[in-house]
Amino acid sequence: MMTQVLTRLPDYQVIEDGLVAYPTRGNQSGWDAIPALFTPGPRATGAAGSVRALTTPTPLRVTAVRTAAEDVVAVDLGLPGGGELPAWRPGAHVELRLPSGRLRQYSLCGDPADATTWRIGVLREPQGRGGSAELHELARPGATFAVRGPRNHFPLTSAPSYLFLAGGIGVTPILAMVREAAGRGTPFTVVYGGRTRSTMAFTDELSAVAGDALTLLPQDEAGMPDLPRVLGGLDADTAVYACGPAPMLAAVERECAVLGLTERLHLERFTAGDGLETAFDAAENQPFEVQLARTGVTLAVPAGRRLIEVLRDAVSGLSYDCEKGYCGACETRVLAGTPEHRDSVLSDEERLAGRTMMICVGRCQGDRLVLDL
Repeated sequence: MMTQVLTRLPDYQVIEDGLVAYPTRGNQSGWDAIPALFTPGPRATGAAGSVRALTTPTPLRVTAVRTAAEDVVAVDLGLPGGGELPAWRPGAHVELRLPSGRLRQYSLCGDPADATTWRIGVLREPQGRGGSAELHELARPGATFAVRGPRNHFPLTSAPSYLFLAGGIGVTPILAMVREAAGRGTPFTVVYGGRTRSTMAFTDELSAVAGDALTLLPQDEAGMPDLPRVLGGLDADTAVYACGPAPMLAAVERECAVLGLTERLHLERFTAGDGLETAFDAAENQPFEVQLARTGVTLAVPAGRRLIEVLRDAVSGLSYDCEKGYCGACETRVLAGTPEHRDSVLSDEERLAGRTMMICVGRCQGDRLVLDL
């Protein structure tokens, strides 16, 4: 193995600031991580196993579009020449680069067993930032979009049973999770709410998979979900998965805290909660330096500027979207230094590891970061 590495990477340079030693030492010592720079060679042309992810924007063709609900379309994407896409698991999302330059994240809601198609559900938001309206206008069979992914910050962990809570377009990752649970034979219940029946997407598919385990709660017919009742009678080992608008998720968090279910609650946000704006006092920001490992450039980040603002001036094609720390588009590998996490994407374990950060809101706990940029 070492012979092959040295043959293929003859000019590598170790980034010494990014070396991470093993946490314990016995008879031998070594490195848990050795970041390095090298000149890439030509891409392999043979099939050497399945591709894990589209790490660079890759053109995908729209193969089908259908109306899934009022103001919601289901869009199928595939490789222009056919073939298999990277595998994915429920909770995964992909990033679309629209012709305007906007980047948008969409959960995959199709069937992971269909290796040739990725399906997303897109809600048109007239009061949004323009991305959903653009995609609704342009998504026609034959159109192409540059796509990256999949990434998964909302994985379905193993559990004896599940409660799935979906609100509005938050049903997209939940739909894939319900299929997975049903395929495993794991007991589950689904509570899906929306403004009206006509705005609730994928109800036919959910009903076909979930059957009597599905409860539909159109707000104009049934009012708001009775969360104390829904959450109050759960078995001791039931995992709770929720995705939907910010007010819904805030209510679920509050009720889970009251009932002692917080450790079993898994959330994905499509918009930022109020806490992301107020948890950190900008007046307490400290200046720091950030080194870009791929170019060796070092940049100063003043207390009054965000990290992403400084990086945008120096790095072309930077990936980001929400700029509020909830979408995960700007996740960047940290090679050295201790990031100050201000996002709602990473788990507590991922924050402690400090291997990645969301550069749109994160800062540095010390005076220097080294990023894989």
